[in-house]
Amino acid sequence: MWQLFFTSFLTTNIVLTKFLGLCPFFGTSANRKKAFMMGFLITIVTLLASLIAYLLYYYVLVPFDSEYLKTIVFILVIASLVQMSEMLVRKFNRSLYVGLGLYLPLITTNCAVLGTVLLTIDNGYNFFETIVFSLGSSLGFMFVIYLFATIREYLDTKDVPKCFKGYPIAFIVAFVMALLFGRFQ
Repeated sequence: MWQLFFTSFLTTNIVLTKFLGLCPFFGTSANRKKAFMMGFLITIVTLLASLIAYLLYYYVLVPFDSEYLKTIVFILVIASLVQMSEMLVRKFNRSLYVGLGLYLPLITTNCAVLGTVLLTIDNGYNFFETIVFSLGSSLGFMFVIYLFATIREYLDTKDVPKCFKGYPIAFIVAFVMALLFGRFQ
């Protein structure tokens, strides 16, 4: 189980090796607090979605020979969880809700969340392995987005050539991070 967790967290990081979830990765990583909260919300949504999807897949879709509906069912589960988390964030932390803006409802279509859920089913993980893999993948996402935000905040204080300010330097940093994480494979 430790190997599965470590692999999903670092070695096959969902962002840097599978290139899933790049929209919130670039969009909310200019600030460490926003990046951490986005990672935290994605961790909760991914973990809950994986558990619910596992149960629905093996106890509803498979017995009724409806496995072909898994993607649409999983998206509905993710959308419901994101809607609930959006309502909670709006109610309890209005400034975070405004800060995350459009990226909060976009968790619904975040391919890192859906990719993790689909990978747990496609890899045939049991219930406990699903928990470990989903937790490792989503915490890996949170770790990488927070690390990326820290680097971006640092670079904002440095003398970066004008043509590299903003997204160009962000893409270069992401490229270097992907190279470094890919080294663990």
